[in-house]
Order: sequence, then C-alpha cells, then structure tokens
Amino acid sequence: LPCADFAGFAENGKPAMVVSATISTSPVMIYFGQEVGEPAKENAGFGSPTRTSIFDYIGVPHHQRWVNDKKFDGGQLSKEERELRNFYQQLLNFIIKSPAMMGRYREIHYYNREHTTGYDHRVFSFVRWSKEEKIIVLVNFETEKNYDFELKIPEEIIREWNLSDGRYQLINVLTGKPLPELQVENGGGFVPVHLDPLESFVLKIQY
Repeated sequence: LPCADFAGFAENGKPAMVVSATISTSPVMIYFGQEVGEPAKENAGFGSPTRTSIFDYIGVPHHQRWVNDKKFDGGQLSKEERELRNFYQQLLNFIIKSPAMMGRYREIHYYNREHTTGYDHRVFSFVRWSKEEKIIVLVNFETEKNYDFELKIPEEIIREWNLSDGRYQLINVLTGKPLPELQVENGGGFVPVHLDPLESFVLKIQY
C-alpha cells in the first residue's frame, strides 16, 4: 500500500509499530486511518495533504472503505488493506489484555549481536514477562532481506523465568500460528527462526 508520507509503504511501518506497542508500559497511539494504510494525499483546499482539519470538507478514501456505507465492517477494503488492518487488530487487542505488557522488560538484541551468527542491526529483539506470561519479541526492519538464525535467550532470563531444560511451544500471537519450539539446554535458550522481510514475531511461551 503506497504511502509516500508514511514510511513509503504502509507495510514498512509494521516492525516499528510492533516495537512501540510492546516495548514498554506506556500508551500507544496510531494515526487516523493508519491501520488501513490511509495515505491522506487529497488536497482539500485547507492546510495540506497528509493533514485534515475541521475546515476540510473531504473524505479519507481508505477509511471510508472500512466504514462501508456506515456498516463499519470493512466491506469495501482491498485484500491488502484488510490484511494490514488485521495485523493492527491482532497487535492492539493483544497488548491491552497481556499481563506481560505490564511486566518487566529486557533487551536481548546486543546479546544476539555478539553470540548469534546471521543476526545484525536490521533486526531487533527483547523479552517481556510477568508471573503469568512470557513473551519474546523479534522484528525484521529489512524490506527485502530474509534472516535465518537461532535466536538466543540468555541464561539469566531462563533462570528468571524458571525454565528447566526441555522444549517449550511458542505461538505467534500476531497470527495464532505455532513456531519452532524454544529449546532450553544447559540453562540457555534458543529458537530457530526464519524471518521474512518486515516480519514480526510476538512469541508467547505455552506451558
């Protein structure tokens, strides 16, 4: 979805959205129409494109397709717009219900930069947790590059989570799909992952 004034394409903003939504306990906001890729490129005669005001007698087409003649069901959205909105819906509904999002944070990015072959500065990772829930967040900011590596979970995190050696099922809450298991060996953890361009994982450990 082309969006010249917002990351070039609406999909390019997805990794940053995952990070900003899950990295802290702070509130997160999105722009009006962002979840359907609204480029706001119309010139209404007041202000300038990308901005609306109370004086602009103009609609915003992508959002209007979601409104769908006041049915508010997204009935006129394109396939790409529907997929983008589903991503935002899954992410935002998860964070408002997740105990881990009100819990602790630890970045594991620099640990993986030092210890993981194939991991570089264009991906980012951290963990969030509470007593009830353990989450691993991994995002790919590259628009064209795939990644294959074993994401490492440091021993201190594994101890904090009270995980014994073994295998633990992971679910990507953004898609509901299972991923390769978290494997804990000799007190350290790792997850074999394949990351497509702009792909994000918010992985919940299943006990």
